Amino acid sequence: MNEELLLSDIIFNAIIVGIGATLVMDCFALFQQRFFSIFPLNYALVGRWLICIPKGIFSHKNILLTQPVHMESLVGWFAHYAIGVIFAAILIVFTGNKWLIEPTITPSIVFGILTVIFPYFLMQPCLGFGIAAAKTPKPNVARIRSLIAHTVFGLGLYLSALINSFIIY
Repeated sequence: MNEELLLSDIIFNAIIVGIGATLVMDCFALFQQRFFSIFPLNYALVGRWLICIPKGIFSHKNILLTQPVHMESLVGWFAHYAIGVIFAAILIVFTGNKWLIEPTITPSIVFGILTVIFPYFLMQPCLGFGIAAAKTPKPNVARIRSLIAHTVFGLGLYLSALINSFIIY
């Protein structure tokens, strides 16, 4: 098999692996909510933030105080899955065909952990929650929950790639 991945291969596999990994993350969030009363991020807030960007509003004092906007939930959930696909594409580009054919857990978990940089240093500050949730009532709890969620996303990358490897390769 050719070692080089075509752009179409990257896109196809990123969609499968990224959606699968994001689903694993969301199932884990539902598990935490059901059994531990730990509520996940409301993706409508992400949608609200993204919808405000074209209006020139890149960050908020506190997104919870910003007026809700039309279709924010749909935009937020779409963005959540699109980001999962983009992250999967990045991992696939760095690990290549070998990882898609024979996925290993270490790159997946390490990459999942690294993706926590995105909420810590971009999303949370822009939503008004501070760098690494510093402005939230319990910043360390928020940080740990984000880290756990992104570690589970990394596990989801591995599981999705493993299933994908059995089906596609």
